[in-house]
Amino acid sequence: MSTTQDGPAPSTILSPAQMAQAAEDAAFAKATSSPMKSFLLGLTAGGYIALGFVFFTTSQVGAQALPWGVAKVLGGLTFSTGLALVVLTGAELFTSSTLTLTARASGRISWGQLLRNWLVVYVANFLGALTMVGLVFVGGTWRSAGGGWGQVVLTTASAKLHHSFLEALVLGILCNLMVCLAIWAAYSGRTTTDKVIAVTMPIALFVASGFEHSVANMFLVPLGILVKDHADADFWVMSGLDPTTYGDLTWVGFLTGNLVPVTLGNIIGGGVMIGILYWTIFHRIDAPKRLSTGQLGSSAPVAVPATAPGMRRSG
Repeated sequence: MSTTQDGPAPSTILSPAQMAQAAEDAAFAKATSSPMKSFLLGLTAGGYIALGFVFFTTSQVGAQALPWGVAKVLGGLTFSTGLALVVLTGAELFTSSTLTLTARASGRISWGQLLRNWLVVYVANFLGALTMVGLVFVGGTWRSAGGGWGQVVLTTASAKLHHSFLEALVLGILCNLMVCLAIWAAYSGRTTTDKVIAVTMPIALFVASGFEHSVANMFLVPLGILVKDHADADFWVMSGLDPTTYGDLTWVGFLTGNLVPVTLGNIIGGGVMIGILYWTIFHRIDAPKRLSTGQLGSSAPVAVPATAPGMRRSG
């Protein structure tokens, strides 16, 4: 084991029990933070996830020539850039903020603190995503590749509004299982490389599989609506698309048919099926055993390094 002047150097990664404690500590820090700080960090997270979708869209232009699975995996890998930026900059993302349920389960925060944090971050994510919608639209990115870039946006956004309520709910559950697993795994890392690798494959999995992420949809679907409603005749001629094909892209359809069920699914998948599951394992089941044998208890502070996502309140 390597040593430092202060004694033994910390292990390369945190143990699963330490990861659970780091996740709970980060959840407590989020829920008790200044609402303005959470709001500003939420704005950045919404923007970063939107940029991930910009990268995804670019990767899919002309990808029809690739085998279906290869094209989807490529899109997933590029999109993971968005969550990597969230983790590394300490931005606050609603989907991973569902993990604050762990701090509520331990009694460290109230329901009011939890719901306030969720609301502030959710609204901020939406505004951050819409800011990127405006920039991408005014910048004319959607005209790229002879309108092919805009075609990917329109086709992908339209497909998201064709799920039933139950399908959208379940796809939201599956998505945030992977997002919160990515964030949870990132708590074990001590370096930038550790954290980027930890988040990349789970995020690529959810995107490639077509699962539904509420914040990503806050960018993609509004951009699709904007292109459908405001693109000029030259775009439709250049792209060879028929605007009537995308008549289902409306704000009402997006909010009621996609965003609501996907958001509920994200809460279940991340907050309950990951957060509460691991809280039960390491706080309710495993902690008494560790305490009885003199090992680290779930209520004891964990020496998380300054570069760990938990200390930086990532996601």
